[in-house]
Amino acid sequence: MGPKNKYYRPAGATNIGAPLGLGWGGLRVFVFWIIFVVHQMKYQMANTYTQLHVQLVFAVKGRASLVHKSWKDELYMYITGIVQNNGHKMLQINGMPDHIHIFVGYNPNQRISDLVETIKTDSNHFIKWKGFCPKKFNWQEGYGAFSYARSQVDAVAKYVANQEMHHRKKTFQAEYLMMLQKFEVEYKEEYLFDFMEIHSW
Repeated sequence: MGPKNKYYRPAGATNIGAPLGLGWGGLRVFVFWIIFVVHQMKYQMANTYTQLHVQLVFAVKGRASLVHKSWKDELYMYITGIVQNNGHKMLQINGMPDHIHIFVGYNPNQRISDLVETIKTDSNHFIKWKGFCPKKFNWQEGYGAFSYARSQVDAVAKYVANQEMHHRKKTFQAEYLMMLQKFEVEYKEEYLFDFMEIHSW
């Protein structure tokens, strides 16, 4: 019986680690390291493919924060930049004085809550910097996020683009409750937005 050594090598066995200056112990560590590196390379080279379409909806806070028609397009362009700089694709953006719809090709590398918070915070700063509101502008807390299939993208984009037409007869409150019910989202009245009766610009 040979010595109880975990690096025991039978007589006459060739040490293939010799050209590297490694003993049997060092050779084992070297082999494990190679296996680990190869595994990591395979993991890093693997591609992830997603196709996610999400409509975000949230509201302004009070009449002092109403979006005005004179600067809404500039605001929408700025928010588009925020969305795309965070790795998402803007599919459509529009809204009314009291709320906004943002329809995006969503990148799951960022949480939806983080994206919404970034949009709200950065757009607040932009509105203040541009001096659009005589008083401090704010978005309300919370948001709605609704996902759609690829076959629904065109219809949803058209719906968002035609916000003014939809709201001639329907308030934001009616629209939002309809969306929650359509998607079977459970909600409590006290945790919804503070709605306003606004039908046009």
